[in-house]
Amino acid sequence: MSACRSCGGDWLPVLSLGETPLANALLSPDDLQRPEARFPLELAFCPTCALAQITETVPPDTLFRDYPYFSSWSDTMLKHAADLTARLVRERQLTSDSLVVEAASNDGYLLRNYASAGIGVLGIEPARNIAVVARERGIPTQEEFFDHALAEALPAADVFHAHNVLAHVPDLNGFVSGIHTVLKPNGLAVIEVPYVGDLLDFCEFDTIYHEHLSYFSLSALDHCFRTHGLLIWDVERVPIHGGTLRLFAGHESTAPARSAAAQSLLRQELENGLTTAQRFQAFAARVTGIRDRLVSLLAELKDGGGRIAAYGASAKGSTLLNYCGIGAETVDFVVDRSTQKQGRYTPGTHLLIEPPERLLADQPDYTLLLTWNFAEEILAQQAEYRHRGGRFIIPVPEPVVV
Repeated sequence: MSACRSCGGDWLPVLSLGETPLANALLSPDDLQRPEARFPLELAFCPTCALAQITETVPPDTLFRDYPYFSSWSDTMLKHAADLTARLVRERQLTSDSLVVEAASNDGYLLRNYASAGIGVLGIEPARNIAVVARERGIPTQEEFFDHALAEALPAADVFHAHNVLAHVPDLNGFVSGIHTVLKPNGLAVIEVPYVGDLLDFCEFDTIYHEHLSYFSLSALDHCFRTHGLLIWDVERVPIHGGTLRLFAGHESTAPARSAAAQSLLRQELENGLTTAQRFQAFAARVTGIRDRLVSLLAELKDGGGRIAAYGASAKGSTLLNYCGIGAETVDFVVDRSTQKQGRYTPGTHLLIEPPERLLADQPDYTLLLTWNFAEEILAQQAEYRHRGGRFIIPVPEPVVV
């Protein structure tokens, strides 16, 4: 990429995390003997529209046609979806005559709440392996990438969901134009994206990986959405995934007036420097320090005879391990609840992924929590491991042992 994927302006380089493998490209035992593709992982900033983005675009078919992430494995995600859908059914007065469409609908974890209430649903999910599971669960699902062309062929939606997908989209303008196309005149788009303000404040550098092409502020999103006749009229900040923006958008001609919360956040972003390159450059300087302190902590624990495992074969974990150079010399194994990941190996670092029960069977002294965004849930699930003396290392925003 040589220009901003939102406005086409020139971007400025901010941070290099080196050349890394694709974060979700888990390996089979046979794969360990083959060369592993690596790509530059570099963050840039567009001073014209304030969009942060990586400079390398890996083709979506490479990233998402066979995808290991199933949302239903997270209790936090299930509750998050159930609470939101119950609220929207009530507030939008949805009925059996309504239609809810979701882009990147995964295994139907969100749409199933609408379906159980008798509301029409349609999932758009490009990962073939996941779309099969969604259909088995009774969720009508098309194996497609959502864009403007697909939107023209879809029935009009009363509610359109896009959760944690907008950052994955190479053709940002085509996707947002598709939202405008698929929405009924008074339809509602509910978009959730990781918030770049939290990424900077809490130095969440491990959320940078090749699937995440863009890193959004409300200012950057407002610029893009208004280009395509959409108004983000309200916004909420929710804690999931280390800090998320939940956006409510509709056709600019029929949307409600912009809320005080949205106006306030836009002002805060200007005051806090989220529309300037300097803020991102200061973040980059902090990242190096966190890496050095984490590596030093792990070396100290290892030199003291401590045995170390890791929890969560996540994309953010792949970035952290590869950027920090943490591999089998430090970590003995990784555990993860997803049966789709168990028995495979982490990208680049080649650590075996096992069920969480391995923590109790082996009782390592320390476990590096790679999925720190679900820390509360995981620490509660691992109460017995902790009761026996096991301790977790939370790496971000500052390495700490709990």
